[in-house]
Amino acid sequence: MTELSTLYETDYAAWAARHVELLRTGRFAELDIEHLLEELSDMSKSERRELESRLLILIAHLLKWEFQYQTLSERWRELKGESWRSTIVEQRKQLVVLLRQSPGLKSILAEAIAATYPDAVDLAKFST
Repeated sequence: MTELSTLYETDYAAWAARHVELLRTGRFAELDIEHLLEELSDMSKSERRELESRLLILIAHLLKWEFQYQTLSERWRELKGESWRSTIVEQRKQLVVLLRQSPGLKSILAEAIAATYPDAVDLAKFST
């Protein structure tokens, strides 16, 4: 195990700082490629999970608003829908921020919507 591999296991922040230094100085042969690839892969998976999570919540609340609000508000006069509305607004804002910070996610947006839609339908059906 190399010094950098050991550092990765014991002090992630120091490992990351060391890689910044190595990359800035062009010392590519010294990089801990295995862990660097793992971290880059995890970063993209994490961003995709966040995108899908936010889409799931947004789509479920949009579906609830479209198909449940009228019926429920007639039954429960106190239901104004503010909670659903604020969740919709919040998720839309957070998605805009996420896509601005990670514009590469735009290329998988349609795929992510298609992937999360069935779960959003289930979520909307079983919650109020």
